[in-house]
Amino acid sequence: MTHSRRRRRAVTGFTLIEVLLVLVILVILGSIVGVSVFGVQKQALEKAAKTQVESIESAIKFYKLNMNKAPESLDNLITQPSDDKGNKWKGPYWEEDTIPLDPWENEYQYEVNGADYKVWSMGPDGASGTEDDING
Repeated sequence: MTHSRRRRRAVTGFTLIEVLLVLVILVILGSIVGVSVFGVQKQALEKAAKTQVESIESAIKFYKLNMNKAPESLDNLITQPSDDKGNKWKGPYWEEDTIPLDPWENEYQYEVNGADYKVWSMGPDGASGTEDDING
């Protein structure tokens, strides 16, 4: 009889404590993995925005070579400005039909002041002038 009791006890399976302990460990591991994946994704989106800003800035530089000034808007990289009286515009300077949105579905921001200009993404918070803005 002692032999059959040992056998029965060995086959009974996991206790409730053991199952709960395994679940707690899985939840902890899942949260660690989730946080690290989110961090990697955030870095990838920021890198994509920075690369896109740099591409837009390159297109603006080509525009300036022909027009001797920065474009009034990013649309002038795609369509000839109406004030191009000397037919200096040799564009389009951007290959696509529109300037793309940033990775957070916001328009890239552009300011021009004479020969100086600035292009940036508003970043994840979608607000301009904050810490997470992304410049080239």
